[in-house]
Amino acid sequence: MNPRLAPPVLLDPQSLDRVHCDVVVVGSGIAGLAVAAELSACRPSPRVAVVSKGPMRSGSTILAQGGIAAAGEEDSPVGHAADTMSVGGGLCEAAAVQVLTEEAEAAIGFLASAGVCFDETEDGLARTLEGGHSRPRILHCGGDATGAELWRALFASLGAAVEPFVNTHVLDLVVGPSGSVAGVLAHRDGVPVVLEAPVVVLATGGAGRLFEASTASPDSAGEGLAMALRAGADLADMEFIQFHPTGLAFGADPRPLLTEALRGEGALLFDAAGRRFMQGVHPRAELAPRDVVAREIFSVMSATSATHVYLDATSIGEARMKERFPTVWALCEAAGLDPSSEPIPVAPAAHYTMGGIRTDLFGRSSITGLYAVGEVGSTGVHGANRLASNSLLEGVVFGRRAARHIGESSLPRQVPIRVPMGNPAHARGPDYLDGQRIRRLRASMTLGAGVSRSASGLETLTQELESMMPPSIAGPALSSRDAATSIKFANMVQVASAVAASAERRRESRGSHWRADFPLPWPGAPLHQVLRREGEEIIPRWVAAEGNESSHSEDRPASLSLVSNEGARS
Repeated sequence: MNPRLAPPVLLDPQSLDRVHCDVVVVGSGIAGLAVAAELSACRPSPRVAVVSKGPMRSGSTILAQGGIAAAGEEDSPVGHAADTMSVGGGLCEAAAVQVLTEEAEAAIGFLASAGVCFDETEDGLARTLEGGHSRPRILHCGGDATGAELWRALFASLGAAVEPFVNTHVLDLVVGPSGSVAGVLAHRDGVPVVLEAPVVVLATGGAGRLFEASTASPDSAGEGLAMALRAGADLADMEFIQFHPTGLAFGADPRPLLTEALRGEGALLFDAAGRRFMQGVHPRAELAPRDVVAREIFSVMSATSATHVYLDATSIGEARMKERFPTVWALCEAAGLDPSSEPIPVAPAAHYTMGGIRTDLFGRSSITGLYAVGEVGSTGVHGANRLASNSLLEGVVFGRRAARHIGESSLPRQVPIRVPMGNPAHARGPDYLDGQRIRRLRASMTLGAGVSRSASGLETLTQELESMMPPSIAGPALSSRDAATSIKFANMVQVASAVAASAERRRESRGSHWRADFPLPWPGAPLHQVLRREGEEIIPRWVAAEGNESSHSEDRPASLSLVSNEGARS
């Protein structure tokens, strides 16, 4: 079954305030700030609105611990690219990976010039090792507070032409008569407003909050993905959700992340019986790619009916832990744990959305004027599984590229605008976002589309999601906060449906997508799965990794009904 399309937002356009600007950047994480900071250097500087759902310092960037990957003097972009491609399950786009790794050094220089204070040793910038990397190339700040430091410096570097819009919840894209983007519909402090602009950059992050256990911030609910799909933009590879192996398992939501760098410093994984279980699973053991480690932890937990396994970091020592991992130390301390003397309970948690709005290497989507950067975008750089610490780098590299492309383009100053309209008589109230329904959505996604997937689980999930989608949303109550939350929930259901439908169609296991009923990868050329709105339907198709389209007919090999996998199950 194809994924559901959320109903349009219903409103009276005559009642809305309007704000005019040149560029709207939706999202105040590293990707959005990289766009705004680079645009600040343009002459003349365009008027840029940076929109944040809550305070500016929110989202997932400030939660990032591990660091940012970039090859050093004894390393090379070629080595970094090889590791990225190796982890990506055959779906990384080589051109995107080349851009990411070759522009990494310039990205670090850009951050340093913005005032980022990277940790150093006597020999220069400190670099550490993380899972999937063949060499230490992870730069970090304040030990394990990298994201917060990068955010601080980039925000401080924004020019006077950049205006922050805080407590502004974007509900939908506004499309002009020609089909190009014309701005966004939003709630600003609970009041509906249209931000008019010929260019919109979505930097809204991923969809980790669709799952019960997630390291993502509460804002990472996939809303940018839903808005883009509804407006007609292509989405790609939505089945690929990365589960971080080591979320701190003590009941918090979001689940605190325990950085991969702990394992780079010698921390080991054990089951409840004290058995070190990663040996023999992968040559790099605990430093295997994230999908391998998360899957093995899930397997151990399932076999023993356990809710977690243990990460033993006692070999690192208290002094080194406090110096190198102050964030982890504080998290453990808050949970009543002493990581220098006892193992830490950990379990996988939804962490990163590899797929997203399909873009070119400048962040351009299939809609004129609409860009997508960071986790919400999909250049193909991560393939089926992201290499550790490539996410912050991606936000800077592709955020800057998008900004440079925007700055070099002729921006129209007057934008014809068409605000979506509907019949208020069909509106439904805000009952779609009570706590029970949100819990049901997240629990259903975890069970049906979590670390391990199967046809029966995905079928059940799809049926449950069908029953959750409201027939229409908002209506005359658009001016209320409750209406905004009902729109958010409809967006969440739409993205969840896209993940479930894509996971059902990919009848193979590849990277972070593990099908228990199809445990082998398809032996042919790896294929991307692309979703596009056609009328009121969302139509999937298969696209070769080098960009050549193939038929999406179910009787072709692209349907991934695999003989090799069928044999593996028997």
